[in-house]
Amino acid sequence: MPICFEPSENSEISKRHYNQIAREQMRPISRKYDEEEHSLPDEWVDFWWRTGRQGPPSKLESEGDGMITVCIQAEEICWGDAALYLRMPGPALGGSAVSAAGTKEQRNRFLSPFRGDGHPIWGAMAITEANAGSDAAAIQTTADFDDETQEWVLNGSKIFCTAGEGAATVDGGIVVVWATVDKSAGRGGIKSFVVPANTPGMRLIGCEKKLGIRASDTATLLFEDCHIPKDHLLGSAEVKKRDPKKTGDKGFKGAMATFDASRPIVAAMAVGVGRAALDFVKEELERQGLVVRYDAPPRELTAIERDLMEMEAELQAARLLTWRACWMMNRGKPNNLEASMAKAKAGLAVTRITQKAVELLGASGYSRKILVEKWMRDAKVNDIFEGTQQINQLIVARRILDYPSAMLR
Repeated sequence: MPICFEPSENSEISKRHYNQIAREQMRPISRKYDEEEHSLPDEWVDFWWRTGRQGPPSKLESEGDGMITVCIQAEEICWGDAALYLRMPGPALGGSAVSAAGTKEQRNRFLSPFRGDGHPIWGAMAITEANAGSDAAAIQTTADFDDETQEWVLNGSKIFCTAGEGAATVDGGIVVVWATVDKSAGRGGIKSFVVPANTPGMRLIGCEKKLGIRASDTATLLFEDCHIPKDHLLGSAEVKKRDPKKTGDKGFKGAMATFDASRPIVAAMAVGVGRAALDFVKEELERQGLVVRYDAPPRELTAIERDLMEMEAELQAARLLTWRACWMMNRGKPNNLEASMAKAKAGLAVTRITQKAVELLGASGYSRKILVEKWMRDAKVNDIFEGTQQINQLIVARRILDYPSAMLR
């Protein structure tokens, strides 16, 4: 089936709807919460929980847009503010992990509160540790099964947990924790567990002070004898005594499948930030009398016109790679290669585009009077989280060359 790059009517409705939210609800408070790091943006959280998450008044799923619509939403809202996007109440990465590795019963149980009408709640995923970043198999947090209580007991610490503060401390939230049930088994021993907010033994240590996305809560969590029920292991909860690495029917591969869904979303976030910077630069230069001449011969173009054309090409390439990964996911096709390609390209593109935007605007671009310098700071994280640029390029190389991880590091 060929890919159609023309957005459906419902996708266009979605795009206009979320752009209006970005323009009217996010841009006016963007600078405020960048400067007031760790403050909860109450007006944004309340708006999104009451109104924003309901979406435009149309049945978007009727045309099978699925993940493409999700990425259109991410692009438009991050055009407004990427940090506020990450601060939105909802299942977020925790929900993606439950969807990827959980059973049908677990998906219904853990995700249904996010569809309710109660107070705003958050989901988070806790993977990264001080000595386990890009190599998730190096995780040291442990999960031991207590035969007496029939519970899992978690011990360890996690850093850089996006939305971790809300997910760990607001009733109804969930944190999906990656832990090993058998260190000797390497990747085979890694499982994912759902820890509800305010579970005894899970403690919020604090939030990172960051270069960018400063309105987002990026938390450090500590687990000390944290007991959770047996069926909070994502996947099958059957426990085989003295062979814990066989618990869970999806394990590490199921948990890693989370990234096949989340990486295109991160790529779409990057496209949104890059487009915000590019749109602003073009509008500002047009105000000064410089309009890009797309029909002019290359030899007649100015250096600034060439820069803007290159920025546009980088942005469009990242967007199309993102939509390709989403299109494949919508149709149940393996998209591990395409998701990593989109993430790698978008992270690199948004870094270049926002840096060039600051450069083209000169002293104004460097000033805090406008948002361009903020977009440059916000952009860089897209090249880091959900797998660094280097890791995603490594995944792409492995898939293209059909090499196992042991042969290409």
